[in-house]
Amino acid sequence: MAFGWIDEQAAARRRAGLVRSLRPRPADSPLLDLASNDYLGLARHPEVVAGAQEAARTWGAGATGSRLVTGTTELHTALERELAAFCGFEAALVFSSGYAANLAAVTALAPHGSLIVSDAGNHASLIDGCRLARGTTQVVAHADPDALRKALGTHDGPALAVSDTVFSVDGDAAPLAGLAEACRERGAGLVVDDAHGLGVLGAGGRGAPHAAGLAGADDVVVTVTLSKSLGSQGGAVLGPARVIEHLVNAARTFIFDTGLAPAAAGAALAALRLLGREPERAARAREVATGLHARLTAAGLEAVRPDAAVVSVRAPSPEEAVRWAADCRAAGLFVGCFRPPSVPDGISRLRLTARADLTEEQIERAVQVIGGTRP
Repeated sequence: MAFGWIDEQAAARRRAGLVRSLRPRPADSPLLDLASNDYLGLARHPEVVAGAQEAARTWGAGATGSRLVTGTTELHTALERELAAFCGFEAALVFSSGYAANLAAVTALAPHGSLIVSDAGNHASLIDGCRLARGTTQVVAHADPDALRKALGTHDGPALAVSDTVFSVDGDAAPLAGLAEACRERGAGLVVDDAHGLGVLGAGGRGAPHAAGLAGADDVVVTVTLSKSLGSQGGAVLGPARVIEHLVNAARTFIFDTGLAPAAAGAALAALRLLGREPERAARAREVATGLHARLTAAGLEAVRPDAAVVSVRAPSPEEAVRWAADCRAAGLFVGCFRPPSVPDGISRLRLTARADLTEEQIERAVQVIGGTRP
């Protein structure tokens, strides 16, 4: 029977307590949101919404084609120019999603005969990029420059290290300076995904590579998403101009994908300009995360110390994590719930995201709900 194996896998998921389902949210949800990645509270900011509206009125609802045909507008190039300047890189290239940007960077920069060294905690989009690339991938211990150094020492050809800057499960930061040093010893390139660093880390939210002194380096390539701190949709690759030109000519998720919708580009550009005028939003997001962690641990919960805006709270099991998140929703709090296989260490968690626009009262309420519903 066609697709009969799907029923077997569905039954296995039910037995393991790993069934996932979609929960459409209303536009005016009454829940306190600690689940979204809207770190700076810009997704509904009037200026950002107006940027989307104006772009849609000017350019239409869609990009109308791939970037190399009709999908590149003057708005896209303005966003690329200002994003590169803000983060301190020579050039940028905008994609339809952060996932597509990661696939592009890894596959186009790891040709046949190359070695890709990938952190064990990397995001699925980087992992898929490694799987699709024609180079050979070696997975190394999490956030360990010495493990990277050892892996690079086994290969004489072109090599590429791949890592998140801030890991999405626990919110811990990669040792970027150590990773760059290990790469430079062997002449390897470094590709880092700053999805959770842009808008939160670095001076005024310029990102983790900027904070580590790697912005503008000729051996460092950075991917970002426009859908977290910038409150929009899409992704981008930042780096040396010759790398960006190479992606234009070699990255399949750029060449064959429809360009980012103008409304998303307009919203992202408006958010970027707003962040430039209000750099204190980045510091506030970090302050909220630190406050959440302190209050959660004071309440006796096992929370991981955040390096950016993600706060992780350990749960006893997948089933109890799901029940815990559901009890939080029933009490008016929306939190993320991460379970295997989304978590590489097999430990289920509640995942909380700090937002710059949260008040002290909201933070205290969230802690009370999480503590009061613990398994």
